[in-house]
Amino acid sequence: MKRDDTTLPWEHPKLKDEDPKALELIEKIVNNPSYKLAEEDEDFIYSDDTRAVRLELDYLKADMKMREYGIEHTIVVFGSARIVERKTALKRLSDIQKMVEKKPEDRELLRELYVAERMVGKSIYYEDARRFGQLVGKSGKGVDDCKVTLMTGGGPGIMEAANRGAYDVGAKTIGLNIKLPHEQYPNPYITPDLCFQFHYFAIRKMHFLQRAKALVVYPGGFGTFDELFETLTLIQTGKSDNIPVVLVGKSYWDKAIDFDFLKDEGVIAPSDTDIFKFADNAAEAWEHILSWYKQKGSPLF
Repeated sequence: MKRDDTTLPWEHPKLKDEDPKALELIEKIVNNPSYKLAEEDEDFIYSDDTRAVRLELDYLKADMKMREYGIEHTIVVFGSARIVERKTALKRLSDIQKMVEKKPEDRELLRELYVAERMVGKSIYYEDARRFGQLVGKSGKGVDDCKVTLMTGGGPGIMEAANRGAYDVGAKTIGLNIKLPHEQYPNPYITPDLCFQFHYFAIRKMHFLQRAKALVVYPGGFGTFDELFETLTLIQTGKSDNIPVVLVGKSYWDKAIDFDFLKDEGVIAPSDTDIFKFADNAAEAWEHILSWYKQKGSPLF
């Protein structure tokens, strides 16, 4: 191999006739992980030392896209991923009833039957969350106005219902999914450009509250409680701006959390229950949010 005088010195490896071992030595160098570009070195990117960089990237991608769409404020909806629309709940109930008929003494099946019956009743919350999504979607200057946009966790159940409501009226809608050990699909009603997948729960939670102008919480389990109590704590401690927090379905929340007991025990102050309000349905929740900002002297629209 002869060096071409028209090329620069570094465009060719050291010639073999200059050193017989040169190519072998260079091959060891370029195949070593240390020689990879930092952005192409997965072992480096996913190391403990670069976690801060990954946290920043996890945050920045969604933030840039939302700014691109002009999204200034969000109305965030939380609720169970297990609460489905009525026809789906009835189908599940029917399937379990057939299994119970074959095995009437099976205690696990009887428990599933009880849960399925309860889920048919709770399907009213799916329909109500869908109506709430429609109310948010039709607000502002129209469906193309993204100044205030509905946001959910991007999954099924109540999250799907709220996104679906906004989708029904042609509005943009946001979903913040999270990467989990098992496969998770986003619900189909999120605006594709505004459906994000996060690695870190902490960054996802930041985006839930960063632009939030209200939090509407439907019946749910661990994830719903987590987001609800984190928001209440941040408002209580003054770490987050005060925003309307609405718990939809008072009968559910009265059984799930005994706030009066917490007050009586002295572990929360009586004024702490002023941070949130109960509502029976989507219309009542939406009216409370609009009134809250009107009374504050800064109407939401």
